[in-house]
Amino acid sequence: MPHAETENGNLYYEVIDLVVPWETRRETIIFHHGIGASSGIWTEWLPQLIERYRIVRFDMRGYGRSHVPPRVFKWTLDLLAQDVLAITDAVGAERAHLVGESIGGTIALYCAIKHPERVATLTISNGADVGAPLQKVQAWQKQIDEQGIKAWSEQFMRDRFYDGALEETKRAWYANQQEAWTRDSILNALGVLVDTDLQSQLPAVRCPVLLMHGDTSPFIPVDIMVEMHHRLPDSRLQVFAHARHGLPFSHARRCAETLHEFLGSVRSEHGPPV
Repeated sequence: MPHAETENGNLYYEVIDLVVPWETRRETIIFHHGIGASSGIWTEWLPQLIERYRIVRFDMRGYGRSHVPPRVFKWTLDLLAQDVLAITDAVGAERAHLVGESIGGTIALYCAIKHPERVATLTISNGADVGAPLQKVQAWQKQIDEQGIKAWSEQFMRDRFYDGALEETKRAWYANQQEAWTRDSILNALGVLVDTDLQSQLPAVRCPVLLMHGDTSPFIPVDIMVEMHHRLPDSRLQVFAHARHGLPFSHARRCAETLHEFLGSVRSEHGPPV
């Protein structure tokens, strides 16, 4: 199994390269999931993208086959951004299209701010530039410590999806992925997110940006995304009806179509990334 080496443990990733042989520029999309999710949430996005783009998915630090830090480990936004660059280097991509959901979107945004030469485009799904609205650390810790991961996950599933939004087998799969997270990884990653405020740095983002958001996220109001859209120099905002925090999973195919159209328009306007 391929792993990207870092000073703080290795990160599992996978590459799906089915780009048609006549495509001369092999652009790479790197997908970054969020807290409670897994790299498998992107699966239904792939049919729209694999003919033209090389796909990279990875387990973020703290989950699955990647490094799961001990309780005393120091989590920072810089560290999580360096993880993205480690994956980018491991797959040999000088620049990549970054797609992130929830904290994965915030981390990708930070990469675009701090390492603009490595980011061709940025796509954020149900993520934001500020973490203050997500004041869930104490509530999540109390619920996990008193009731366990499964109870926390069941509540989070209601925050992610409307009743009946998913087939039962699909919903059960997601719940199983979420319940595999450890207490400390959940709370430490959330702590990084809550302490983040990138709003003043948004004008520094020079790559094209796609913002995708559900109309009824219980964590991030649409108004925050509208303000973010206005602060970014080159951004587009797509709000999806009847969608909560699980947007990239519940509306996977529509999200993929939106991303495909976005990347195609960027390619037409600017040409493929150098």
